[in-house]
Amino acid sequence: MISRRTGLKTLAAGILLACAFGQAGAAVDVGGYKFEDTDKLAGQELKLNGAGMRTKFVVKVYAAGLYLTEKKTAVADILKQEGPRRVTLQMARDVSSEDFGKAFMDGLNDNVDRAEKSRIVSQIGKFGEIFAMVDGLKKGDVLHLDWIPGTGTVCELNGKKLGSTLPDIAFYNAILRIWLGDKPVDRSLKQAMLGDTK
Repeated sequence: MISRRTGLKTLAAGILLACAFGQAGAAVDVGGYKFEDTDKLAGQELKLNGAGMRTKFVVKVYAAGLYLTEKKTAVADILKQEGPRRVTLQMARDVSSEDFGKAFMDGLNDNVDRAEKSRIVSQIGKFGEIFAMVDGLKKGDVLHLDWIPGTGTVCELNGKKLGSTLPDIAFYNAILRIWLGDKPVDRSLKQAMLGDTK
């Protein structure tokens, strides 16, 4: 016969196990595009800081999620955070390489000053070359833009690495400003990526 104490311990363990499995499967749904609560990069667990939809003239373009080692709500804290970081884009429509490149450059020009751009100009050029090799982004594609300390910025499309690694943290922070800068590509998406659910 099982003692009452043993029974309670077994019940408690079962509840904890159920909670653990429940959390592991938890995901945030952004217009039908799911983002897991956690992700792994460079051997570290990242937490979903926030996720939202990029729209243009009410048309869904992509769902975007920001993953960090620690959740942050201030842009300055995110830009100086140590450890790996990830932006995941899930495409909601087809976008040509030309349109993607133009949107990228417009976002940089709006949020990065001339002096900073001059310091990372070679990496901006290489980033452009990476996407010039891709025949556009298709609906359903998943693009990861990762910062890996000691390595650099790594781009991955549908699980396959694109081009070379870009080493400067200033370049990755410039990319982040496309969504999180003073003139973000989409203000509601910025708030969502910062975890502001109001």
